[in-house]
Amino acid sequence: MTTVTLVDLGYGNLASIETSLRRLGADVRRASSPEGIGDAERLLLPGVGAARFAMERIVQLRLADALRDFARPALGICLGMHLLFERSEEGDVDTLGLLSGTVRKLAPAPGISVPHMGWSKLQVSSQSIGLTTGDYVYFAHSYAGADGPATIASADHGGPIPAVVHSRNWTGAQFHPERSGPVGTRFLSVWLST
Repeated sequence: MTTVTLVDLGYGNLASIETSLRRLGADVRRASSPEGIGDAERLLLPGVGAARFAMERIVQLRLADALRDFARPALGICLGMHLLFERSEEGDVDTLGLLSGTVRKLAPAPGISVPHMGWSKLQVSSQSIGLTTGDYVYFAHSYAGADGPATIASADHGGPIPAVVHSRNWTGAQFHPERSGPVGTRFLSVWLST
């Protein structure tokens, strides 16, 4: 059985992610200490909330170095993905710096709402993540990470936005797999097995 450690910052969508992982047979634990993160088999950094508050909690709990140094499979979801970048406009804060670039506020435009909430179609460049071009997944965000070489799946919301990024051992999902039905389940299942 695969063991996944959820980074517990004291708020967020932990329960829904935990339920989704348990349905897939994972043993789920929570950690809010550097030791708990360092001992993890797999790590998941969830996200609902604001970047500045999340980084303040990470600093208060002394987790930043443990997250940066983690070398086994790791996944950041939504805000958890944003924190992987160098900086966020949401609160004008330095983040973990595991990916280059800045997380920026989405710009509203005719036909483009902010926040981006709902189902969007993916364009996928790597089949290794359990997603394919044309899959629909559920988004709920007002900020998006920088599009760059780490992007392996994108969605269109007034232009391409990274939906999945990957660098070294870290994967980031802008969408919410726990709310994305069978497609999200497939994505989590592949992450658990690779």
